[in-house]
Amino acid sequence: MSLSTGRSSWAATGSLAELWEMSLGDLLRECAADHPDRCALVDADPDPARRRSWTYVELLATAERVAQALLSRFRPGERLAIWAPNCAEWVLLQQGASLAGLVLVTVNPANRRMELEYVLQKSRAAGIVHAPGYRGVDMAATVREVRAATPDLREAIDLADWDEFLASATGTHELPDVAPGDPAQIQYTSGTTGFPKGALLHHRGVLNASRLVARGAGATDGAVWVNAMPMFHIGGGALTEIGTFSFGGTYVLMPAFDAGSLLELIETYRGTITLLVPTMLTAVLAHPDLPTRDVSSLQTVMSGASFVPAELVIRTKETLGCRFTIVFGQTELHGVITQTALDDSPEDQSRTIGRPLPLVDVRIVAPGTDEVVPIGTRGEICARGYQTMLGYFEQPDDTALVFSDGWLRTGDLGTMDGRGYLTITGRLKDMIIRGGENIYPREVEDTLTAHPGVAEAAVVGVPDAEWGEQVGAVIVPVDHTTPPDPADLRAHCRARLAGFKAPSHWFIVDSLPTTPTGKVQKFVLRDRIDSGDLTGVVTVSRTRDDRQLRS
Repeated sequence: MSLSTGRSSWAATGSLAELWEMSLGDLLRECAADHPDRCALVDADPDPARRRSWTYVELLATAERVAQALLSRFRPGERLAIWAPNCAEWVLLQQGASLAGLVLVTVNPANRRMELEYVLQKSRAAGIVHAPGYRGVDMAATVREVRAATPDLREAIDLADWDEFLASATGTHELPDVAPGDPAQIQYTSGTTGFPKGALLHHRGVLNASRLVARGAGATDGAVWVNAMPMFHIGGGALTEIGTFSFGGTYVLMPAFDAGSLLELIETYRGTITLLVPTMLTAVLAHPDLPTRDVSSLQTVMSGASFVPAELVIRTKETLGCRFTIVFGQTELHGVITQTALDDSPEDQSRTIGRPLPLVDVRIVAPGTDEVVPIGTRGEICARGYQTMLGYFEQPDDTALVFSDGWLRTGDLGTMDGRGYLTITGRLKDMIIRGGENIYPREVEDTLTAHPGVAEAAVVGVPDAEWGEQVGAVIVPVDHTTPPDPADLRAHCRARLAGFKAPSHWFIVDSLPTTPTGKVQKFVLRDRIDSGDLTGVVTVSRTRDDRQLRS
C-alpha cells in the first residue's frame, strides 16, 4: 500500500530502475537505431499536398544539421528562444538544440512585444528563432524592436530563412555530451504569484514524465499521436512529442486545432492517441464530419487542464469507441503528476485527477505549513521526486518559496481519498485557466492600470461552461461619474497582450475589498460575482467589441 494510513501522503510506487537515464538527444539516437525507416514526424498541413514527413533516421540527420548550425552561433548552455506556432521546424529546432546542449526557451506565439521582451530579458536568451508573422503580427519587426532592450540577444533567425540556416551547418563542431540532469528547457509559468517565472526543466524529467504518462494512456510500440496542442506549452513540446518518441511512434503535428482536420488526420494516419482539452473535445464530438470519418484506430483520448464532466467522458468513449484518461500537473513538475487509469469509472475520471504517477511522492499539507492533513481534508498539494524542476531560472528567492525540504508546493488545493485519488478544490495562486491556457492576473492588472481611466483593477476567473473560466476584470475608475468603456478597455488589453488574456467580463465598483494590510481579497470578489451581488456587470463579446448588459 502506497498510502500512509489515515494521512494524505502517497509514497512513490515503482523502482528508480524504471527511469531512463538519457537525454532527449540520446532518445532520438536510439529511435533512429531501432526504427530507422519508421515515420517519426508528419508536418500535417491542412493541404495534404503540402505535408512533409521524416523517418527517424532522417529526423536525426536533420536534427544534427540543426545542432551544427546552432553551435556555429552559440555555446552549449546558452538559452535559445523559439517564438513560433506549431510547425515541423519547431520539433527540428528542439531536437537540434538538445543535441547541441542549448536550453530552449519556449514563447507563446500569441505574445505581444511587451511579453516577448520580458521573456527574452529574464532568460537572457542569446538567440531567438521566430516565425515571419502570426495572426497579423509582424514577428520579424517585433524582434527588431526589442533588440535594444535585450542586450544578451546576439542572433535572430527567421524561419523564412530556414534553408539558409541549415546550409550554414559546417559539420566541424563536436556535439557535447549532454547529461540526463542537464537543463533542457525554460518554460515561463506563474509560480505562485506575480509575473511569469522561468521553470528550468531537465532532460530526465521531460523524457520520463512524458513517457510514463503515455504509458498510462496505453501507448505501445509505434503509437501514432495526432497533436493539436501548442508546442510552446508543456503538453505539446514535451508530453505529446517526447511521449510519442519514447514509444518509437509517429508524431502527427497540426499547425493549430481544427476539429475537422483532426478527424481527417486520425483517419489518414491511423491515429491511436490524442490530447484534447475539454473545449477541443466538445468541438470534435459536435463536428458534422464525425459520422463520415473512420476513427476506429483511435485507442485513447487524454484530457485535462480544466474540469472534465462525467457526461463528456461517457459521450467520448461511446461516440469514438476509445478509452479515456485525465491528467493533472504543472510546468514546474515537467507536466503531469497524477493520471486517471483507463479502467476508472466515469465518476472517478471526472471528479478526481487520479493517482500519482510512478516514482513521485505526493502529499497534502495544511497551507503555509509542512503538516500533512488527514485523508479527505483540503490542503496544498506537494510533490517530490525526479519530476521537480531545477528551479526558476536565476530567481533563487522565488525558487525557495516553492520548495520545502525537497517538496515542491504546487499552489493547488486538493484532497486525497483512502485510495490515493486526488481531487482539486481550488488554487492558492490566482492563475486563471481559460480553455487550457494559463493566464496570470498580475500581467492583465498592470496593463489595465496603465489606462488613464483606471485607478485600480483586480482580475479574477469567472466560471464558464464552455471555457472552464473566463477573465473577469473588476475596475475602480478614476472618475466614477464617467467610467471607462469596457469595449475600449478590452481593445487596450488586446493591443498589448495576447488576445486570450483580454477580459470579457467587466465589473465597475467604487472600491476593492482589502485586508487591513491593503491586500485585495479576490475571494470576496469571486464570491460576489458568483452570487450576482455585483451590479453594473458588462460582458464584452469574445468575437466583437459590442456590449451586452447583464444587470
